[in-house]
Amino acid sequence: MIAEAVRRCDGVMLTGGDDLQPELYAGRLMSRLRRTISPPDPGRDLSELLLIREVFRQGKPLFAICRGQQILNVALGGTLIVDIASQVPGALNHRRRDGKDKIVHKATLTPDSLLNKIAGARMLGVNSSHHQAVGRLAGALCATAVSRDGIVEGMELAGPAARWLPWLLAVQFHPERLFEKHGVFLELFRSFNRACKPKRKRAV
Repeated sequence: MIAEAVRRCDGVMLTGGDDLQPELYAGRLMSRLRRTISPPDPGRDLSELLLIREVFRQGKPLFAICRGQQILNVALGGTLIVDIASQVPGALNHRRRDGKDKIVHKATLTPDSLLNKIAGARMLGVNSSHHQAVGRLAGALCATAVSRDGIVEGMELAGPAARWLPWLLAVQFHPERLFEKHGVFLELFRSFNRACKPKRKRAV
C-alpha cells in the first residue's frame, strides 16, 4: 500500500508530531530521560520508516519537517538527542511553545547548500517547538543549518548520496507556521513544489 501511495505521488512531505520510540535509535535509557519522551506511536513510526524507504527506492522529492527530520535521520542510521535540555549543556530553549509562529533564534546555513540558496543568506531566523533533535548524523546526510548551541536545524544529502533523490530538504523548525509573515519560508515550499513538477503526469 505504501509503495503504491508513493508511486502515485509527485513528492512526499514528512510532518511534525510526537517523539519516536527510543528503541529505534538508542539503547537502554536512564529513567530520567525516558520520562521526557511522549507516549510512542509504533504504528506511525513503522509506516514512516517504510515510507522513507519507498521514497528512496522510487527516487521522489522529500521534504521533512521537525519530527520528519528526526525520523529521516534514524531511518538512514543516525541517532537522536533524547532531550536537549537534559543532554546539551548551555543549550538554547528549543521548546518555545509560546512562540510557535515567531522567530525565536537563528541558525547558520552552510554556503552553497540548498537551504542557503533558497534563503539567499547565511543566517536564518527560525521558530522552535521541540525537545529532541538529531544526534549522530546518518552517513548519507550533512547538517546545513545549525543553531549556536550546535543543534542541527537543517539537513541535506551529502556527497555522492546527493544523487539518490532529485530533491531533499529536512528542517527542524516549522516553516508552515511562518510563511505568512516571512516570505523565505514560502520559498521552501515553492522549491519543493518545483522539484515535484517534473514527475507530474496528470492533474490531481
